[in-house]
Amino acid sequence: MAPVNFTRVTEFILIGVSECPELQIPLFLVFLVIYGLTVAGNLGIITLTSVDARFQTPMYFFLRHLAIINLGNSTIIAPKMLINSLLKKKTTSYYECATQLGGFLFFIVAEIFMLAAMAYDRYVAICNPLLYMVVVSRRICLLLVSLTYIYSFSTAIVVSSCVFSVSYCSSNVINHFYCDNVPLLALSCSDTYFPETVVFISAATNLFFSITIVLVSYLNIVLSILRIDSSEGRKKAFSTCASHMMAVTVFYGTLLFMYLQPQTNHSLGTDKMASVFYTLVIPMLNPLIYSLRNKDVKVALKRLLKNPCSSFKSMSF
Repeated sequence: MAPVNFTRVTEFILIGVSECPELQIPLFLVFLVIYGLTVAGNLGIITLTSVDARFQTPMYFFLRHLAIINLGNSTIIAPKMLINSLLKKKTTSYYECATQLGGFLFFIVAEIFMLAAMAYDRYVAICNPLLYMVVVSRRICLLLVSLTYIYSFSTAIVVSSCVFSVSYCSSNVINHFYCDNVPLLALSCSDTYFPETVVFISAATNLFFSITIVLVSYLNIVLSILRIDSSEGRKKAFSTCASHMMAVTVFYGTLLFMYLQPQTNHSLGTDKMASVFYTLVIPMLNPLIYSLRNKDVKVALKRLLKNPCSSFKSMSF
């Protein structure tokens, strides 16, 4: 039997958010605004929590790293998508696609566990306030953030290596606006059982453990708040975690909608809409959520804009 000839894929074509030509310019403008707000908002959070002495606490330390992750997640996706929306042929090289997938996995896993670390921080602050600076010390904060980045990097390397260990030949059109696991594996001309299993186990494990940490933390927070006698005390305690609760609800709500919908209703089109939300919209919304719900951030931002020099203090955390 003669061997089957096939051409190995060296580049992929990204369809984008929409195939409709007349929508390309409007979509470009919309996503350009979203990305611009994402960069401005997250850089603002990073700057404020780095230079203002009032924000040298564990809560803002985690918030600063969440902003770094949001900025990275959006940047690994948005610039390429914006460029492609203006081009007739939306191509990306094989290795560029692999790098984008690895970067996306790194930042999305890091965000999942950074939100869990922030939930733990709020749990200690409200349920054990007297031990807060001991339990959530600088050393513990650095350890949690370091472990988050190391684990995210390891996950990104393992999963992306599995996805690109299969053969890609003939078809190279990705029905997405960036290189993601599911549409990539759908193009493979070899057996995808192993990489699909790795992707499923990784996603399920990460979501299970992070959601468990968040739910247990907030269950204890709610019970602790309900035990406070004064309504003013309950309101103050709730306000310290309201922003994080809102961010967690939006982020995990989107992920659960994507992964828990019935298989009969599941489509790559739905995946694309959900992906737009958690790769582009949520990184834009998080700075707004934390700024609008936090009086200290709003005051510090006004002070920084009015007199930038006075806000720069040496970091103490």
